[in-house]
Amino acid sequence: MFTSVIIPAAGFGERMGATIGKQFLLLNEKPILVHTLERFQSCDDINEIIVATQRSSFPIIEEIRKKYSLSKLKAPVEGGERRQDSVAKALKCVDAESEIISVHDAVRPFVRRKEITQSIETAKYFGASVVAVRAKDTMKQASTDGRVEKTLNRSSLWSVQTPQTFQRKILIEAYEFAFKNNIVATDDSYLVEQIGVLPIIIEGSYENIKITTPDDLLLAELLVKRFMP
Repeated sequence: MFTSVIIPAAGFGERMGATIGKQFLLLNEKPILVHTLERFQSCDDINEIIVATQRSSFPIIEEIRKKYSLSKLKAPVEGGERRQDSVAKALKCVDAESEIISVHDAVRPFVRRKEITQSIETAKYFGASVVAVRAKDTMKQASTDGRVEKTLNRSSLWSVQTPQTFQRKILIEAYEFAFKNNIVATDDSYLVEQIGVLPIIIEGSYENIKITTPDDLLLAELLVKRFMP
């Protein structure tokens, strides 16, 4: 079954405080994005990878493709103002044969092959899947002025990660519905939920961090050693 991966990478990453996009910051002498791409390149279940990024970064993506022999990496797509816009544009460029589409954060380089393959297999049979980890901390719901309203049942709470994987027809329908109804989300699974599809959770790893702050980058410098060949 032909499987495509969309990686939105058009953001600047203001919280990182860097002068370049956080996806291009170096981690163990390679851009973070390269580590992410290599996870999917090495997975036999993946047929193509599409990066949605700023047009000014197209030459960088092409250089990365050649330098790191990323044969599954296709021509980049110009991203949008928001993550959702970038994914929507990339959706229009997936291969005509694609039946499964996985969306993954550009700065989440420590996803494991097991998580990728399980998310794909689950989406094949149930329509949608999300990788997530169980909440470890006590969770509080607060009002707008910061007062605790109630304590939530931690046993039923999950911190959602990526990849999030879907049957192609479901993801396209969700994006069309969101566009028509002006629904905005930072999470693809939320859009799918709006058309009545409830994703299956794949339990992931706490190492599958999203690198968004300088502290995250420090942690990534420690984690990357576990993923070195």
